[in-house]
Amino acid sequence: MRKNILITGASTGLGEGMARAWAAKGCNLALCARRADKLEALQRELQQANPGIRVLVRGLDVCDYDQVFEVFRGFRDELGSLDRVVVNAGIGSSQPIGRGHFTANRQTAETNFVAAIAQSEAAMEIFREQNSGHLVLMSSVSGVRGFRGPLNVYAATKAAVASLAEGLQLDTKGKPINVSNILPGYILTDINRDAKNAPFRVDLDTGVKALVKAIESEKRRSYVPWWPWTPLSYVLKSLPFGIFSRVM
Repeated sequence: MRKNILITGASTGLGEGMARAWAAKGCNLALCARRADKLEALQRELQQANPGIRVLVRGLDVCDYDQVFEVFRGFRDELGSLDRVVVNAGIGSSQPIGRGHFTANRQTAETNFVAAIAQSEAAMEIFREQNSGHLVLMSSVSGVRGFRGPLNVYAATKAAVASLAEGLQLDTKGKPINVSNILPGYILTDINRDAKNAPFRVDLDTGVKALVKAIESEKRRSYVPWWPWTPLSYVLKSLPFGIFSRVM
């Protein structure tokens, strides 16, 4: 069992849901996010409900790259080790290219991908020192193909995260360090609450249960929920561009 788990972006949505699920399983948690006040409220809730575990919290903006390393090492020092790091922090907004929104798109790219590199660097440094660990990178089904309009950059960042995960899997093959690429479909969170087109969307509880199960399997790639996104991913990948452009 992976006892000591670090989750970034843990104050809301999937991060918060995963924290509750692993706390109930008796795991010690290292939780970080920009909203320190929400983290502290979650810390009190989890420790009251699960008095046998440790819940550590720290404010963290994952785009403050030096701070990422400091926070990860601090959690490791306090807990003695980190068994699993879930690179979950991200933002869902992006804008069509060429419409004057470069600043917003750069922020999405930096938060979702450059910051994921920093978190992966910090986690892998610790895992290599320990000679053990499980790195979880949160991609998305939107990373399977390019997406039009407002999802241009968001989908591109998630494709980049998926590629990063596969590269790290090659680096760690045969070593006692596992790397998982998780590709959620539409799970109801604040990121997609107002989305007009969210096919097969599931509620947060259902999504978190499927997410935790997929992460704990430690497979290289997992679509969440498995149905219908695993078979649909093969369809999406194989559709000729002309057909794909009409349906997406």
